[in-house]
Amino acid sequence: MVDEYRTPLNNSQNLRVAKFWDQVEGKEKTVKCKLCKRYCEISNNSYGACGVRKNIDGKLYTLVYGLLTAVAIDPIEKKPLFHFKPGSSVLSISTVGCNFFCQFCQNWEISQSRLEEGLYGNYYEPEEIVNIALSNRADGISYTYNEPTVFYEYMYDVAKIAKQKALFNTMVTNGYISEYALEEISSYMDAATVDFKGSGNKEFYQKYMGVPDPSPIFDTLTLMKEKKIHIEITDLVVPKIGDREEDIDKLTKWIVENLGDETPFHILRFYPQYKLNYLPITPVKTLEKFAEIAKNNGLKYVYIGNVPGHGLENTYCPSCGKVLIEREGFYIEKINLTEDGRCKYCGYKTNIIL
Repeated sequence: MVDEYRTPLNNSQNLRVAKFWDQVEGKEKTVKCKLCKRYCEISNNSYGACGVRKNIDGKLYTLVYGLLTAVAIDPIEKKPLFHFKPGSSVLSISTVGCNFFCQFCQNWEISQSRLEEGLYGNYYEPEEIVNIALSNRADGISYTYNEPTVFYEYMYDVAKIAKQKALFNTMVTNGYISEYALEEISSYMDAATVDFKGSGNKEFYQKYMGVPDPSPIFDTLTLMKEKKIHIEITDLVVPKIGDREEDIDKLTKWIVENLGDETPFHILRFYPQYKLNYLPITPVKTLEKFAEIAKNNGLKYVYIGNVPGHGLENTYCPSCGKVLIEREGFYIEKINLTEDGRCKYCGYKTNIIL
Protein backbone atom coordinates (compact mmCIF):
# COMPACT_ATOMS: atom_id res chain seq x y z
CA MET A 1 0.00 0.00 0.00
CA VAL A 2 1.31 3.43 -0.98
CA ASP A 3 0.74 6.48 1.21
CA GLU A 4 2.11 9.57 -0.58
CA TYR A 5 -1.17 11.33 -1.31
CA ARG A 6 -0.42 14.56 0.55
CA THR A 7 1.92 15.70 -2.23
CA PRO A 8 0.14 17.17 -5.30
CA LEU A 9 1.35 16.10 -8.76
CA ASN A 10 2.67 18.87 -11.00
CA ASN A 11 1.11 21.52 -8.74
CA SER A 12 -2.39 20.16 -9.44
CA GLN A 13 -3.94 20.32 -5.97
CA ASN A 14 -6.64 17.74 -6.71
CA LEU A 15 -4.21 15.18 -8.18
CA ARG A 16 -2.63 13.04 -5.42
CA VAL A 17 -1.12 9.59 -5.13
CA ALA A 18 -3.95 7.33 -3.99
CA LYS A 19 -4.12 5.10 -0.95
CA PHE A 20 -4.75 1.34 -1.05
CA TRP A 21 -3.09 -0.06 -4.16
CA ASP A 22 -0.31 -2.44 -5.11
CA GLN A 23 1.81 -2.91 -8.20
CA VAL A 24 0.88 -6.08 -10.07
CA GLU A 25 3.77 -8.51 -10.22
CA GLY A 26 4.80 -9.48 -13.73
CA LYS A 27 2.78 -6.70 -15.39
CA GLU A 28 4.83 -3.59 -16.05
CA LYS A 29 3.26 -0.38 -14.73
CA THR A 30 0.00 -2.15 -13.87
CA VAL A 31 -1.60 -1.57 -10.46
CA LYS A 32 -4.38 -3.17 -8.44
CA CYS A 33 -6.66 -0.77 -6.60
CA LYS A 34 -7.76 -2.03 -3.18
CA LEU A 35 -10.03 0.85 -2.22
CA CYS A 36 -13.33 -0.85 -3.05
CA LYS A 37 -14.61 -4.37 -3.55
CA ARG A 38 -14.13 -4.18 -7.31
CA TYR A 39 -10.33 -4.47 -6.84
CA CYS A 40 -9.72 -2.99 -10.30
CA GLU A 41 -6.55 -4.01 -12.13
CA ILE A 42 -5.52 -0.86 -13.98
CA SER A 43 -2.96 -0.67 -16.78
CA ASN A 44 -0.81 2.40 -17.39
CA ASN A 45 -2.72 5.53 -18.41
CA SER A 46 -6.07 3.89 -17.62
CA TYR A 47 -8.79 4.51 -15.04
CA GLY A 48 -10.54 2.44 -12.41
CA ALA A 49 -14.27 1.75 -12.69
CA CYS A 50 -14.98 4.85 -10.60
CA GLY A 51 -13.44 7.04 -13.30
CA VAL A 52 -11.61 9.23 -10.79
CA ARG A 53 -8.56 7.10 -10.05
CA LYS A 54 -5.89 6.84 -12.74
CA ASN A 55 -2.69 4.89 -13.26
CA ILE A 56 -0.03 7.42 -14.22
CA ASP A 57 3.32 5.83 -15.03
CA GLY A 58 2.78 2.90 -12.68
CA LYS A 59 1.33 4.87 -9.75
CA LEU A 60 -2.34 5.18 -8.87
CA TYR A 61 -3.66 8.72 -8.42
CA THR A 62 -6.92 10.18 -7.18
CA LEU A 63 -8.11 12.97 -9.47
CA VAL A 64 -10.63 14.49 -7.05
CA TYR A 65 -8.77 15.34 -3.85
CA GLY A 66 -10.62 18.40 -2.52
CA LEU A 67 -12.36 19.06 -5.85
CA LEU A 68 -15.87 19.53 -4.50
CA THR A 69 -19.14 19.69 -6.43
CA ALA A 70 -21.27 20.50 -3.39
CA VAL A 71 -20.76 22.16 -0.02
CA ALA A 72 -24.12 22.54 1.71
CA ILE A 73 -25.73 22.60 5.15
CA ASP A 74 -28.35 19.85 5.57
CA PRO A 75 -30.49 18.48 8.39
CA ILE A 76 -29.09 15.09 9.35
CA GLU A 77 -32.52 13.59 8.66
CA LYS A 78 -31.85 14.15 4.94
CA LYS A 79 -29.11 11.50 4.92
CA PRO A 80 -31.40 9.84 6.19
CA LEU A 81 -30.15 9.35 9.74
CA PHE A 82 -33.10 9.25 12.15
CA HIS A 83 -31.45 7.65 15.19
CA PHE A 84 -28.18 9.55 15.24
CA LYS A 85 -28.21 13.09 16.66
CA PRO A 86 -31.79 13.90 15.54
CA GLY A 87 -32.31 17.58 14.83
CA SER A 88 -28.61 18.26 14.22
CA SER A 89 -27.16 19.82 11.08
CA VAL A 90 -24.30 18.61 8.91
CA LEU A 91 -22.07 20.12 6.26
CA SER A 92 -22.51 17.87 3.21
CA ILE A 93 -19.72 17.53 0.66
CA SER A 94 -19.22 15.59 -2.58
CA THR A 95 -17.03 15.23 -5.67
CA VAL A 96 -17.70 13.64 -9.05
CA GLY A 97 -17.44 9.90 -9.72
CA CYS A 98 -18.86 6.62 -8.44
CA ASN A 99 -17.97 2.94 -8.46
CA PHE A 100 -21.57 2.03 -9.39
CA PHE A 101 -23.40 2.76 -12.65
CA CYS A 102 -27.00 3.07 -11.40
CA GLN A 103 -29.38 3.82 -14.25
CA PHE A 104 -31.76 5.57 -11.84
CA CYS A 105 -29.29 7.76 -9.91
CA GLN A 106 -30.81 11.03 -8.71
CA ASN A 107 -27.36 12.65 -8.60
CA TRP A 108 -26.18 11.25 -11.93
CA GLU A 109 -24.79 14.61 -13.08
CA ILE A 110 -22.00 14.26 -10.52
CA SER A 111 -21.82 10.51 -9.87
CA GLN A 112 -21.61 9.56 -13.54
CA SER A 113 -19.19 12.33 -14.48
CA ARG A 114 -15.92 10.50 -14.99
CA LEU A 115 -12.41 10.74 -16.42
CA GLU A 116 -10.40 13.93 -16.67
CA GLU A 117 -12.71 15.55 -19.22
CA GLY A 118 -15.61 15.13 -16.78
CA LEU A 119 -13.89 16.65 -13.75
CA TYR A 120 -15.30 19.82 -12.27
CA GLY A 121 -15.73 21.50 -8.91
CA ASN A 122 -14.03 23.96 -6.60
CA TYR A 123 -10.93 23.10 -4.59
CA TYR A 124 -11.01 23.25 -0.78
CA GLU A 125 -8.29 22.35 1.67
CA PRO A 126 -9.53 19.93 4.39
CA GLU A 127 -9.10 22.65 7.03
CA GLU A 128 -11.34 24.97 5.00
CA ILE A 129 -14.21 22.49 5.09
CA VAL A 130 -13.94 22.03 8.84
CA ASN A 131 -13.86 25.80 9.32
CA ILE A 132 -16.94 26.24 7.11
CA ALA A 133 -18.76 23.64 9.22
CA LEU A 134 -17.78 25.41 12.43
CA SER A 135 -18.64 28.89 11.18
CA ASN A 136 -22.09 27.65 10.13
CA ARG A 137 -22.58 25.97 13.51
CA ALA A 138 -22.92 22.54 11.93
CA ASP A 139 -22.67 19.60 14.31
CA GLY A 140 -20.87 17.32 11.91
CA ILE A 141 -19.77 16.59 8.36
CA SER A 142 -21.48 14.20 5.93
CA TYR A 143 -19.74 12.65 2.93
CA THR A 144 -22.62 12.19 0.52
CA TYR A 145 -24.38 12.91 -2.83
CA ASN A 146 -21.88 10.74 -4.73
CA GLU A 147 -20.15 7.63 -3.37
CA PRO A 148 -17.66 8.94 -0.76
CA THR A 149 -15.39 5.92 -1.13
CA VAL A 150 -14.13 7.37 -4.43
CA PHE A 151 -12.85 10.51 -2.66
CA TYR A 152 -11.52 8.51 0.27
CA GLU A 153 -8.20 10.34 0.77
CA TYR A 154 -9.94 13.67 1.14
CA MET A 155 -12.73 12.24 3.31
CA TYR A 156 -10.10 10.71 5.60
CA ASP A 157 -8.20 13.98 6.02
CA VAL A 158 -11.35 16.02 6.64
CA ALA A 159 -12.78 13.45 9.07
CA LYS A 160 -9.60 13.39 11.11
CA ILE A 161 -9.53 17.18 11.52
CA ALA A 162 -13.28 17.26 12.18
CA LYS A 163 -12.88 14.85 15.08
CA GLN A 164 -10.19 17.05 16.57
CA LYS A 165 -12.66 19.94 16.47
CA ALA A 166 -15.45 17.91 18.18
CA LEU A 167 -17.46 17.44 14.99
CA PHE A 168 -18.94 14.06 14.12
CA ASN A 169 -18.61 12.34 10.73
CA THR A 170 -21.18 10.42 8.71
CA MET A 171 -21.14 8.84 5.28
CA VAL A 172 -23.87 7.86 2.84
CA THR A 173 -22.47 4.88 0.98
CA ASN A 174 -23.29 1.98 -1.30
CA GLY A 175 -21.27 -0.28 1.00
CA TYR A 176 -18.66 -1.38 -1.56
CA ILE A 177 -15.72 0.04 0.39
CA SER A 178 -12.90 -2.47 0.99
CA GLU A 179 -12.14 -3.78 4.45
CA TYR A 180 -8.70 -2.11 4.26
CA ALA A 181 -10.19 1.32 3.72
CA LEU A 182 -13.01 0.87 6.22
CA GLU A 183 -10.62 -0.33 8.92
CA GLU A 184 -8.46 2.78 8.55
CA ILE A 185 -11.27 5.33 8.68
CA SER A 186 -13.47 3.56 11.22
CA SER A 187 -12.04 5.40 14.23
CA TYR A 188 -13.15 8.72 12.69
CA MET A 189 -16.52 7.64 11.25
CA ASP A 190 -19.45 7.87 13.67
CA ALA A 191 -22.41 6.86 11.53
CA ALA A 192 -23.19 5.47 8.09
CA THR A 193 -26.24 5.18 5.91
CA VAL A 194 -25.83 2.15 3.67
CA ASP A 195 -28.00 2.29 0.55
CA PHE A 196 -29.53 -0.81 -0.99
CA LYS A 197 -31.44 -0.77 -4.25
CA GLY A 198 -33.96 -3.38 -5.29
CA SER A 199 -33.54 -5.00 -1.87
CA GLY A 200 -30.09 -6.29 -2.84
CA ASN A 201 -31.27 -8.55 -5.67
CA LYS A 202 -28.18 -9.75 -7.56
CA GLU A 203 -29.72 -9.65 -11.04
CA PHE A 204 -31.00 -6.12 -10.40
CA TYR A 205 -27.50 -4.98 -9.37
CA GLN A 206 -25.96 -6.56 -12.44
CA LYS A 207 -28.49 -5.29 -14.99
CA TYR A 208 -29.33 -1.81 -13.71
CA MET A 209 -26.31 -0.85 -11.61
CA GLY A 210 -23.30 -2.41 -13.32
CA VAL A 211 -22.34 -4.23 -10.12
CA PRO A 212 -21.29 -7.90 -10.43
CA ASP A 213 -22.31 -9.00 -6.94
CA PRO A 214 -23.94 -7.18 -4.00
CA SER A 215 -22.74 -9.71 -1.40
CA PRO A 216 -19.66 -7.63 -0.36
CA ILE A 217 -22.07 -5.02 1.02
CA PHE A 218 -23.10 -7.45 3.74
CA ASP A 219 -19.45 -7.92 4.71
CA THR A 220 -19.14 -4.13 5.00
CA LEU A 221 -22.18 -3.96 7.28
CA THR A 222 -20.79 -6.71 9.51
CA LEU A 223 -17.47 -4.86 9.82
CA MET A 224 -19.22 -1.54 10.50
CA LYS A 225 -21.11 -3.15 13.36
CA GLU A 226 -17.88 -4.62 14.73
CA LYS A 227 -16.28 -1.14 14.59
CA LYS A 228 -19.28 0.33 16.45
CA ILE A 229 -20.28 2.65 13.62
CA HIS A 230 -23.95 3.59 13.92
CA ILE A 231 -25.78 2.01 10.94
CA GLU A 232 -29.01 2.91 9.20
CA ILE A 233 -30.12 1.18 6.02
CA THR A 234 -32.13 2.40 3.05
CA ASP A 235 -33.76 0.35 0.31
CA LEU A 236 -34.87 2.06 -2.91
CA VAL A 237 -37.93 0.25 -4.28
CA VAL A 238 -37.99 0.55 -8.07
CA PRO A 239 -41.39 -0.47 -9.47
CA LYS A 240 -41.70 -3.32 -11.98
CA ILE A 241 -38.00 -4.21 -11.93
CA GLY A 242 -36.88 -3.93 -8.28
CA ASP A 243 -39.89 -4.58 -6.08
CA ARG A 244 -39.98 -8.30 -5.33
CA GLU A 245 -41.42 -9.14 -1.93
CA GLU A 246 -39.17 -12.17 -1.56
CA ASP A 247 -36.12 -9.90 -1.84
CA ILE A 248 -37.12 -7.52 0.94
CA ASP A 249 -38.12 -10.51 3.03
CA LYS A 250 -34.62 -11.93 2.63
CA LEU A 251 -32.89 -8.58 3.22
CA THR A 252 -34.78 -7.68 6.39
CA LYS A 253 -34.31 -11.15 7.86
CA TRP A 254 -30.55 -10.79 7.31
CA ILE A 255 -30.56 -7.37 9.01
CA VAL A 256 -32.37 -8.70 12.08
CA GLU A 257 -30.11 -11.74 12.38
CA ASN A 258 -26.81 -9.95 11.76
CA LEU A 259 -27.23 -6.30 12.78
CA GLY A 260 -30.10 -6.48 15.25
CA ASP A 261 -33.80 -5.71 15.31
CA GLU A 262 -33.22 -2.06 16.31
CA THR A 263 -31.43 -1.21 13.05
CA PRO A 264 -33.36 1.69 11.47
CA PHE A 265 -34.66 0.66 8.04
CA HIS A 266 -35.81 3.24 5.47
CA ILE A 267 -37.94 2.13 2.52
CA LEU A 268 -37.55 4.75 -0.21
CA ARG A 269 -39.94 5.70 -2.97
CA PHE A 270 -38.51 5.78 -6.50
CA TYR A 271 -39.00 8.82 -8.70
CA PRO A 272 -38.16 8.52 -12.44
CA GLN A 273 -34.56 9.60 -12.98
CA TYR A 274 -31.71 9.41 -15.49
CA LYS A 275 -31.99 6.36 -17.78
CA LEU A 276 -35.08 4.92 -16.05
CA ASN A 277 -37.22 8.02 -16.39
CA TYR A 278 -39.89 5.99 -18.22
CA LEU A 279 -40.81 4.01 -15.10
CA PRO A 280 -43.68 5.07 -12.81
CA ILE A 281 -43.31 6.39 -9.26
CA THR A 282 -43.39 3.60 -6.66
CA PRO A 283 -47.00 3.13 -5.45
CA VAL A 284 -47.46 3.96 -1.78
CA LYS A 285 -49.25 0.63 -1.33
CA THR A 286 -46.07 -1.19 -2.40
CA LEU A 287 -44.02 0.74 0.15
CA GLU A 288 -46.56 0.00 2.87
CA LYS A 289 -46.53 -3.70 2.00
CA PHE A 290 -42.73 -3.72 2.21
CA ALA A 291 -42.90 -1.95 5.58
CA GLU A 292 -45.31 -4.61 6.81
CA ILE A 293 -42.91 -7.37 5.74
CA ALA A 294 -40.00 -5.63 7.49
CA LYS A 295 -41.97 -5.26 10.71
CA ASN A 296 -43.24 -8.85 10.59
CA ASN A 297 -39.62 -9.98 10.29
CA GLY A 298 -38.84 -8.22 13.56
CA LEU A 299 -37.48 -4.77 12.67
CA LYS A 300 -38.60 -2.28 15.31
CA TYR A 301 -37.96 0.94 13.41
CA VAL A 302 -39.26 0.98 9.85
CA TYR A 303 -39.64 4.21 7.86
CA ILE A 304 -41.10 5.18 4.50
CA GLY A 305 -39.13 7.91 2.74
CA ASN A 306 -39.80 10.25 -0.19
CA VAL A 307 -43.53 10.32 0.66
CA PRO A 308 -44.13 13.69 2.37
CA GLY A 309 -46.70 13.55 5.15
CA HIS A 310 -46.70 9.76 5.48
CA GLY A 311 -47.02 8.60 9.09
CA LEU A 312 -44.01 6.31 8.79
CA GLU A 313 -41.60 9.23 8.71
CA ASN A 314 -42.12 9.48 12.49
CA THR A 315 -40.38 7.31 15.09
CA TYR A 316 -42.74 5.23 17.24
CA CYS A 317 -42.00 3.52 20.54
CA PRO A 318 -41.70 -0.27 20.00
CA SER A 319 -43.22 -0.78 23.46
CA CYS A 320 -46.19 1.57 23.85
CA GLY A 321 -46.59 2.72 20.23
CA LYS A 322 -46.57 6.45 20.96
CA VAL A 323 -44.65 8.96 18.83
CA LEU A 324 -41.09 9.39 20.03
CA ILE A 325 -39.94 11.77 17.28
CA GLU A 326 -42.43 13.68 15.14
CA ARG A 327 -41.11 14.84 11.78
CA GLU A 328 -42.32 17.08 9.00
CA GLY A 329 -40.24 16.12 5.99
CA PHE A 330 -36.60 16.36 7.09
CA TYR A 331 -37.32 18.52 10.11
CA ILE A 332 -38.07 17.66 13.74
CA GLU A 333 -41.38 18.89 15.17
CA LYS A 334 -41.18 17.23 18.59
CA ILE A 335 -38.98 14.79 20.54
CA ASN A 336 -40.58 12.74 23.32
CA LEU A 337 -37.41 11.18 24.71
CA THR A 338 -35.52 11.57 27.96
CA GLU A 339 -31.88 12.69 27.89
CA ASP A 340 -30.72 9.06 27.98
CA GLY A 341 -32.92 8.06 25.04
CA ARG A 342 -35.92 6.57 26.84
CA CYS A 343 -39.57 6.89 25.85
CA LYS A 344 -41.15 9.64 28.00
CA TYR A 345 -44.37 7.65 28.20
CA CYS A 346 -43.28 4.11 29.14
CA GLY A 347 -39.53 4.30 29.79
CA TYR A 348 -38.54 2.01 26.90
CA LYS A 349 -34.80 2.37 26.14
CA THR A 350 -34.23 3.15 22.48
CA ASN A 351 -31.00 3.06 20.49
CA ILE A 352 -31.39 6.72 19.49
CA ILE A 353 -28.21 8.75 20.02
CA LEU A 354 -29.21 12.25 21.16
